[in-house]
Amino acid sequence: MRYDLVIFDNDGVLVDSEPISNRLLAGYLTELGHPTTYEESVRDYMGSAMHRIHDLVEERTGQRLPADFDATFHTRVFAAFERELRPVAGVGDVLRRLTETGTPYCVASSGSHERIRVGHRTTGLAPWFPDEIVFSADDVGRGKPAPDLFLHAAARMGVAPARCVVVEDSRLGVEAALAAGMDVYGFTAMTPEEKLTGVNGHFADMALLPAILGM
Repeated sequence: MRYDLVIFDNDGVLVDSEPISNRLLAGYLTELGHPTTYEESVRDYMGSAMHRIHDLVEERTGQRLPADFDATFHTRVFAAFERELRPVAGVGDVLRRLTETGTPYCVASSGSHERIRVGHRTTGLAPWFPDEIVFSADDVGRGKPAPDLFLHAAARMGVAPARCVVVEDSRLGVEAALAAGMDVYGFTAMTPEEKLTGVNGHFADMALLPAILGM
């Protein structure tokens, strides 16, 4: 099926940021007295907006994270991005193919606009994503698994949800896409197939995406 809009998740789909982010998140939560392993961070928080981290910690422990948690965490993450972040292998070719075929695309991420921009600038993806096609959970106030972000992106791009396809690598993101009434393909370079249920299909190599999308 040819779609009228391709919506990319950002972390783990466009930029290889999930290992960096979850390593730092697990370490910071542990430092604050909430012991968390890397594997637990991936399981519980991958694909989450920051507010969900606060909510889960408070729900489980009865304690609130410090007021400066987000700022401190992002300072650490952005510094690590500058040193370590790379684009997901093959994503540049996919974006080039979408452009050549005139297929509209955008990014809809649980991360902040600042996080998206730092990642794109560091990896060289910034020219592919002008401001008008970059959407963040900050724009809607409620991140994945709520469908709000994907519905907002589709509305801003002028495309009906049923004509959109989402490329996701997290369980929360898949749930959000399905709730929005969109098709979704699960990128399994980091996430096992069995964790991404209800999708139209799975793929582990970004080079396969143009064929999957009928290009």
